[in-house]
Amino acid sequence: MILPIYTYGQPVLRKEAEPLDTTSAEVRQKLEQLIPDMFETLAHADGVGLAAPQIGLDIRMVIVDLSPCAEEDPAFADYKKVYINPDIYEESEEECSMGEGCLSLPGIHESVKRPVSVKVRYLDERFQEHDEELTGFPARVIQHECDHLDGTMFIDHLSSLRKQMIRGKLTSLLKGKVHADYKTKSVRKP
Repeated sequence: MILPIYTYGQPVLRKEAEPLDTTSAEVRQKLEQLIPDMFETLAHADGVGLAAPQIGLDIRMVIVDLSPCAEEDPAFADYKKVYINPDIYEESEEECSMGEGCLSLPGIHESVKRPVSVKVRYLDERFQEHDEELTGFPARVIQHECDHLDGTMFIDHLSSLRKQMIRGKLTSLLKGKVHADYKTKSVRKP
C-alpha cells in the first residue's frame, strides 16, 4: 500500500523517534506489513531512502533502496536494506559536499556537507544485528535518513544565507502548496 509522505511542517518530522521493541511479537507482526508498504511508497516517489517519521510514525526505522542508481554504479543493483534502530556511532573526519533533496521537502535541493564514511549498527528486517562501515553515497543516504529519526532535516545543515534563500519555498510548503508526483500529507490543505 502506498502511504502519504509527510511534508515540511508536520510535527512528527521534528520529533525524536522512539526505538522499536523488537522482542515484541506485536511489533514484529506490524513490521511485516509496514516494511513492504514503505518500499512500495519509496518506489512510487522515486526516492532512495525513507524514514518512518516521513510516513507519520515516530519509530526508529529507515529503508534504503539504491537500485534506481544502478546505472551510475552497478554495485547498487541489489542494494535494498532495512535499518531498525540504527545507530551511527562513528563518522569520518573527511567530509564532502553533495546535492541533496528530500521527499518531505519536494522541490528543494541544496548542497550539504557530510562525513564521507560512517559506521552504523542496526537490525535488519529479520532482526539480525549488523555493524557496517558505509562509504560514499550509501553513507550519505543513511546519514540523511537517520537525521529524520532525530527530528533533523537536511535544511538544518545549511548556512543561514542558504536558509534565507529557500525561505519562500518552505513557507509555501507550510501553506500546503506542495507540488509532488506522489501522495503527500501537508500541514494545511492547498
